[in-house]
Amino acid sequence: MARDPDSGYSAMMLLGLLLGCLLSRFTESINISLQPAQNITVRIKRGNNLPPAQCYICKPNNICKDSNLEILPGMKVDYTFSCTTPERYFIMEINRTIDCSSGLCPLNITLQPSSLSGLNRTFFWHILASRNSGLKLSFSTPWLRQVHPSSTCPDLVNCKISTFVRDTSIDIGTFCRNGTVTSIKVQEKGVVALSLPSFETLVNPGFSIANRTSIQRLGIVESTFQQESLVNLLSANYPHAFPRNEKVTWKFNLPPAHAASVEFLNYTMPKCVKNEVNVEYYLPKRSLLKLDDKQHANIQNNFNFSLQNCEVDNSLPGLALNFSVTIQKSQGDTMYHLDLTREKDLVVRIGKRKTIQRRFTPVCVICKGLADCDTELVLEGGKYYRISFLCNNINSLTVTAEKEIACWDIKVCNISNVSLNIPKSLVEFPVRLETYTWKLIAPEHISTEIASKSIYLQQHVDDKPCNVTTSGFTYDIFSCTDRDQFKIGTFCPNGSIEKVQMRDNVTIIMNIPWNGNPKKLLEHDLHVSFVSFIKEECIFTVSPKTRDTVYLQTPNWDIGLPDYVSLSWSINLPKKLSGKVKFSKDKMDIICETGSAYVNIKEQGSNGLAVVRREDEQLPSPMEIYSPFWINISNCKPFIRRNKLKMQMSIIFSQVSPDLKTILIAAASAVAVVLAVIVTVCCIKRKKKQKESPVGIYDARVNTEVPRRHAIFKKGRKSNESHVYAVIDDTMIYGHLLQETNGLVPEVDVYQPFEGRMGDAPPVPPITFPNGSTREDKVEDLLAHSMKKNDIYNFCESFSRQPVENEDTSISYIEESGNGTVISA
Repeated sequence: MARDPDSGYSAMMLLGLLLGCLLSRFTESINISLQPAQNITVRIKRGNNLPPAQCYICKPNNICKDSNLEILPGMKVDYTFSCTTPERYFIMEINRTIDCSSGLCPLNITLQPSSLSGLNRTFFWHILASRNSGLKLSFSTPWLRQVHPSSTCPDLVNCKISTFVRDTSIDIGTFCRNGTVTSIKVQEKGVVALSLPSFETLVNPGFSIANRTSIQRLGIVESTFQQESLVNLLSANYPHAFPRNEKVTWKFNLPPAHAASVEFLNYTMPKCVKNEVNVEYYLPKRSLLKLDDKQHANIQNNFNFSLQNCEVDNSLPGLALNFSVTIQKSQGDTMYHLDLTREKDLVVRIGKRKTIQRRFTPVCVICKGLADCDTELVLEGGKYYRISFLCNNINSLTVTAEKEIACWDIKVCNISNVSLNIPKSLVEFPVRLETYTWKLIAPEHISTEIASKSIYLQQHVDDKPCNVTTSGFTYDIFSCTDRDQFKIGTFCPNGSIEKVQMRDNVTIIMNIPWNGNPKKLLEHDLHVSFVSFIKEECIFTVSPKTRDTVYLQTPNWDIGLPDYVSLSWSINLPKKLSGKVKFSKDKMDIICETGSAYVNIKEQGSNGLAVVRREDEQLPSPMEIYSPFWINISNCKPFIRRNKLKMQMSIIFSQVSPDLKTILIAAASAVAVVLAVIVTVCCIKRKKKQKESPVGIYDARVNTEVPRRHAIFKKGRKSNESHVYAVIDDTMIYGHLLQETNGLVPEVDVYQPFEGRMGDAPPVPPITFPNGSTREDKVEDLLAHSMKKNDIYNFCESFSRQPVENEDTSISYIEESGNGTVISA
């Protein structure tokens, strides 16, 4: 079979090309030549954690089988690799010894040999000095930044610096480029290890070596700051134990108009056999602290910081320290004053505002004086404080205050009309006051009253929300017990609520908006008194100053009124004003599981208008009232997973119309005239009777007794109690007051009027609980108590209509004739 010459030629060309590529790789040798005076040794070896052997070192006239290659001073070696990616399998270590005791220092270090590339390389400089001398390693910009030993630098270039203690290697630290560390001093002997990736072509390592006198410690790390910074630093040998009885110092150089703070992030305390661990500052005065002490802050000048170890028990974990240094713009010696000398039981907290986010976010430090600093400061009342800040933007801080007004025995303390004031120095403080809280704790069976003399309060409702821009602040008022609390509501100044009485303890939180005007706080005007116990959860007193509509809503609006809670509003109507009550919905919109819920509107007078509605009835239509009145809302226990009781209402105040006045005056005048006429007629008639009295003529034949029916019963009416009413039906007496119900008379067997003067207490209906107890039985167990028992009216079973024995049922009729004759029938 003939062979195609063209195909054979093509195969030969392809084979030659492949062999050429392989031979070119194998024959591309690397030449390393080391001078004897350089004290340099090069080692090529397999790296740790690299793939199994798939590549070897090839030397001239030698089979490619070596895994290690060592080149000593004075040697010249050519070599190559049996693979195309040797950096995957091999690393290179270049060791150089520099003896500064022989006078070679100061010395600028360069990378030698400079032609090395293709592998990950680590250059080691072993630097020696005389026994009592120190070595200084100075770094050129961009300087160094200390990192955790296990960390990897972003550019894969890192530097590790070590020294020796009693022939034991101790790591001063691991560093990346771009930092603040400008120099490191060690005693007697030091090692610098610079690791470079295979692609890095660095020529200048960026440090120099100089001789120094003895530093008498393990090392000195010097940092220079050029701007605001936050750096983390680690103790030698971290995270392992710091050498026993050794000392290391950090020196910090600050830019002008800046200050520093030191914060310990983490540390382990050794068990000292001899001496103790100390932290030493030179500010420039010497200051000695413990590891668990609060460290210095707001340091205005360059300073030194040293860590001194003790003689340790080696069987236990040793000393290790991780700390941070914050450099920020300083306000110098500027001091702000807080005078809390008159404020008993007040606690003020100054700390970081959670919502502030900035590009540079180091800690913001607050100081009492210049040295006692922390990221959060707690100040107690009764003292005078001088405050300074290490913070370039104090708007990132916030102030909160909390004051407790407590009385445990009403005989000992008298809380009456006590002003809930805010210290003026707190209002004028440069850091904004965010919240001010008053906790009011009254004795048992004593209630709390919050009143305002000037501003009065407006309740925040959807129809008329509080305008914080105008008011400057709001109040959140809570009713509190040992077990629970619920929100009475949110209020602001310039309203119509004169005072609020609450049965239990009270918490008032004043909220100041971030964009509010601090001067508005000076208009704050609330006073507290401990008053007689009330059984309602709260009683609002509404005293309108103007004819503006007042909007009200039940407490705990977001969740709903708690079960069995009763509350009242006392509406004071100024002269010549009427009030129109209007509810926001037609019904209460709840279904009671136990008891009933009521809305009760009652004029504050013994014979005033009274309107009662139950939860299953329509609420009253808008009604006009012309005298002060009560509004009471009492809750039941609604079914679970059903609506909770929420009610909103408005009261529209308007001037009484002149026409109505005229009608009332005319009616009164007419009544007076009629009464006068009746009195006159009666007087005239009586005189006439006296003048024309008839003369009686006695006739013995005539029976003078008035005829009457024979008694059916033996006992007369005067002798029994049949004329004493056991029941008075309210509908017979007050029915004319219920005409506005469109003919529907409320069920009078579920409501009992309030006991006592109607002007002093609200009309609160009774609630009976499933176990038969009333509100009074639940004083300690439920949030709400309302009903006072009323024995004036009792609804009883109907009496049997049986005749009473000897009842006098006779009827006599006597008529006087015109001539005076007596006619009997």
